Amino acid sequence: MASADLRRVADGGGAGGTFQPYLDSLRQELQQTDPTVLSVVVALLAVLVTLVFWKLIRSRRSSQRAVLLVGLCDSGKTLLFVRLLTGLYRDTQTSITDSSAVYRANNNRGNSLTLIDLPGHESLRLQFLERFKSSARAIVFVVDSAAFQREVKDVAEFLYQVLIDSMGLKNTPSFLIACNKQDIAMAKSAKLIQQQLEKELNTLRVTRSAAPSTLDSSSPAPAQLGKKGKEFEFSQLPLRVEFLECSAKGGRGDAGPADIQDLEKWLAKIA
Repeated sequence: MASADLRRVADGGGAGGTFQPYLDSLRQELQQTDPTVLSVVVALLAVLVTLVFWKLIRSRRSSQRAVLLVGLCDSGKTLLFVRLLTGLYRDTQTSITDSSAVYRANNNRGNSLTLIDLPGHESLRLQFLERFKSSARAIVFVVDSAAFQREVKDVAEFLYQVLIDSMGLKNTPSFLIACNKQDIAMAKSAKLIQQQLEKELNTLRVTRSAAPSTLDSSSPAPAQLGKKGKEFEFSQLPLRVEFLECSAKGGRGDAGPADIQDLEKWLAKIA
């Protein structure tokens, strides 16, 4: 019985023998195929694999549709949220929860984003940031340009944490610092706010060797912002941080239009 089994295997029996004729036929066809045709087939397969891989990356990015509006209390986040969605002025108050709505970007693609206004209170803001971080396509950090001089340290401390955590995310979000309330006479310019924040962040990174991650606990947070041994600049970061000036209230009173055109253009760009 054993001898018969050995002969059957030697003669091509079993599963291997069943497919052997097909394998031999395929081998002969490949040998007879024009090398040029074979090269074209291989090239097409490589392109197909590349397209599939690109589509997977693209679909992952497109699934991130949230734009998080963050900042200190009274920075004007909620009014910006309302203005972007309705164009109208509305009296707002400090919130203890989030608000979200679909925003249609003003671009040829007609893409939509989900605007999420997060509470600015110190005891809540990092908690809500953690909740929505996985869907963040962009973060808009809103600054009260009129109160900036007295709030600069608080603004820098919160911004430091948000930047550290954003850099730890697998898909780094687009990042904008919106210098709001430019309609007020004492408002600081975006350029001045950038310069002062760079100085404050430079001081903070000296006093903090590392910050705990609140956005992505699975990824280790960088030890510090910027380049070691150099004065901090936003240009040193692995993510691009942009600045613009805006006014959710506008310069013509409550009934007038808001000055948020640059913000709308930025949202259209990242949508």
